[in-house]
Amino acid sequence: MPEGDTILRAAAALHRALAGHVVTRFESVYPAVNRVAEDRIIIGRTVESAFARGKHLLVAFSGDLALHTHMRMNGSWHLYRAGERWKRPARDMRVLIATATVEAVGFNVPVAELLTTRDIARHRELGALGPDLLDAAFDAAEAVRRMRARPADAVGDVMLNQRVMAGIGNMFKSEVLFLAGVDPFAPVSALADPDLERIVAVAREQLGANVMTRAQTLSRSIERTTTRSLDPNSRLWVYGRGGKRCRRCGGAIESRKTGIDARLTYWCPRCQPARRAGE
Repeated sequence: MPEGDTILRAAAALHRALAGHVVTRFESVYPAVNRVAEDRIIIGRTVESAFARGKHLLVAFSGDLALHTHMRMNGSWHLYRAGERWKRPARDMRVLIATATVEAVGFNVPVAELLTTRDIARHRELGALGPDLLDAAFDAAEAVRRMRARPADAVGDVMLNQRVMAGIGNMFKSEVLFLAGVDPFAPVSALADPDLERIVAVAREQLGANVMTRAQTLSRSIERTTTRSLDPNSRLWVYGRGGKRCRRCGGAIESRKTGIDARLTYWCPRCQPARRAGE
């Protein structure tokens, strides 16, 4: 699943390619999107900006209208020169924005809707987002407060809750908790404020580092790294390394499916000792 760093890079690439240009073609497979596009006429509008809010990506058009998309597990945006052959089959296209020179194609994007400023302000998901880890105005204290408001929940689950802080996905969850030295299954009530503050700080640092060090394109081929190692085989500390030796202590890394979606959590029991409420 694309996480906050991927969405921010995608938004930046779309902004560079589309902002300031007039829409010459707009298509979607979603009837609800097409109804709004026909009523409000997208063609002829100017793309004003593309920006990210956590894992959500928005493309704003002139005349108070924006395309909101969410990638979920498999969605992605591609950029092509006008007339260039797509690298994905046309049947995977879900939404398309074209200018005189560029085609932006959303493939397998499961969520797409056209919204006004008022719609965005009243949007159930967008309005409920917690502080965005990649926002320059990120409020760390508010993120900690929102974590504290869920004392019985495992901290790993809380980190994936976009209403707590926006941008974290499953990979960064495991990596951040390892770097912070925190047991993923500890309830928030078992953690002191410095623990939560450290988690938030590490999360912001890691997402930011992966935005800065990865090419500002839509490509996902550039792998994330949290170890700062130049060895391409040593990019991550624990994620995807169940049963292997911890790079730090040599102990065995464990993994477990958790949550409603049964996502795998990876951790090192030695480096992230278990903690329970009241300890």
